Amino acid sequence: MLKKFSIGLGLLFTLLLTTNTSTQAQELKIGYVNPQAVLNRMPEMKAVQQRLQNFADRKSLEIEQKELELQNAVNVYEQKKDVISAAAKAAEEEKLQKMSNDLNEATRTAQQEIQSKRNELLGPLQTQIGEAISTVAEQRGLSYVLNTTTSSGDVIILYASQKYSSEFNITDAVMVQLGI
Repeated sequence: MLKKFSIGLGLLFTLLLTTNTSTQAQELKIGYVNPQAVLNRMPEMKAVQQRLQNFADRKSLEIEQKELELQNAVNVYEQKKDVISAAAKAAEEEKLQKMSNDLNEATRTAQQEIQSKRNELLGPLQTQIGEAISTVAEQRGLSYVLNTTTSSGDVIILYASQKYSSEFNITDAVMVQLGI
C-alpha cells in the first residue's frame, strides 16, 4: 500500500510540476475533501444502511440454514458410520464433502452479492458527491481536489496549516452544495 501511495504522490508531483511549468502565470490551487464524512452525513445514508443491513441479514440467514443442514447431516453420519458398509460410508462422506463445498460457495456468493448491493445502493450517492465536489472545485477555482483518505482508511493529508485548511478543505462546502 505504501508503495502505491508513494508512486501516486510521485506522479502527482510530476504532474503538478509539469502543470506549474507550463502555466507559470496561473496559480495552482489544490483542495481536499473527505467524501466518507460527506457520505455519512447524507440523509439518505440511514435508509441505505438499513437496506444493506436487511439484505446482509437475509444472506446470513441463508448461510446459517446451510450450516445447520450440514451439521445435521454430519451428526446423522457420525451416529451411523460404525454400522454402515464401506461403500455407504464413502457415499455419505462424498455427500458431506459436496454439502461443505456448496456451503463455502454459498458463503462466497453471499459476500459478493452483499458487495454488489452495497455498490448499487451507494453508487447514486457517490455520484451526487462527485458532482458536488466538481461544482465546489469549479466555484473555488481549484486545479485539483484530493481525497483526504485512501479506501482502506489511511490518511493522505497529514498536515495542512490552519489558513490552508480553512481555504482548501472543501468538505463542508460539498455538504452545503448537497443541502446537508
